[in-house]
Amino acid sequence: MKTRGAIIRSTPGTYEVVELDLDAPRRNEITVKMVASGICHSDDHIAKGDHAVGVYPICGGHEGAGVIVEVGPETTGFEEGDHVLFSFIAGCGKCRWCAKGMQNLCDRGAAIMTGGRPDDPNSFRLSLDGEVVAQTCGLSTFSEYTTVSTDSVIKVADKSLPLESLCLLGCGVGTGWGAAVNSAQVYPGQTVIVIGIGGIGINAVQGAAHAGAAHILAVDPVAFKRDSALKFGATQAFSTLEEAADVARALTNGQGADAAIVTIGVTTGEHIAQAFSSIRKAGVCVVTGLGKMTDVGIPISPMELTLYQKRLVGSLFGASAPSADIPWMIDLYKAGKLELDSLITQTYTLDDVARGFEDLHAGLNLRGVIRF
Repeated sequence: MKTRGAIIRSTPGTYEVVELDLDAPRRNEITVKMVASGICHSDDHIAKGDHAVGVYPICGGHEGAGVIVEVGPETTGFEEGDHVLFSFIAGCGKCRWCAKGMQNLCDRGAAIMTGGRPDDPNSFRLSLDGEVVAQTCGLSTFSEYTTVSTDSVIKVADKSLPLESLCLLGCGVGTGWGAAVNSAQVYPGQTVIVIGIGGIGINAVQGAAHAGAAHILAVDPVAFKRDSALKFGATQAFSTLEEAADVARALTNGQGADAAIVTIGVTTGEHIAQAFSSIRKAGVCVVTGLGKMTDVGIPISPMELTLYQKRLVGSLFGASAPSADIPWMIDLYKAGKLELDSLITQTYTLDDVARGFEDLHAGLNLRGVIRF
């Protein structure tokens, strides 16, 4: 079938909308008519060339939800009309990591930047004028229709729920929430610093608040984002980490924050080092922000690491198991315990995708969403 999608022809580049050819689903695949897609900084990293991908052109988008229009042969558990959202990391359910409940580290994540199938990086479903087009994370949610592996799909049982809001669970919400709840393991009474209040950081604030942190110190140079953090559970907001770190020490008899969570859109080693310095003895610094793949080095003191017994932890997709945690988050949303609707600052048409990224860079959105 034909579909319209936003692609990057080469990097660095700008997303442009073109007509693409989309293959029908094969075994253990479905074709989905998209309802909504989040505009995530990770897609901008691809456009800027911070992250190299295996094939260009590539159709963007990895945070989305829609309705199944076709089910591949010998594919069980799904039918036409089902509401679904995507996990940007596929889960096979069988590898060592999935078996241990660490689905975010599934071996099929190795194919995430190839643009092909999670189980076959050399197999593609999109093309342009006979030329292969990669799918971001095997999903390409910046397309009106997409064919995906069922390993990347979460069914939404309650069809009354708005897919425009639920689509955010496929990346931004789970990554930020899990960074606080799973990776930092925040518990009641703690002091937490969140650095960078975008689509990830705002949900780290939500997660820390849900976990019972007494003091949540949000850091962002943009006033709109600082104000937003206060609405989502932050107790104070600052324009610099230095200010937040001073307050954390004042609140803890000079010790420092229990946890610092780095969710900056383009994270550097210096950012991580500053966050690491803001935590107490035996505290944890969680890094979920991404930077350039070629950047190397974090300027922290080995003596500080050892003698203060501090922990530096990476966090991919909030250290979650999407097939279990996304349905759990849907239940939290239904119960009014997780805010999704007001995370969406602005909606865009597919043709406005480039403007969505301009607004992201201008600091105007917590999350921009493409509405199909």
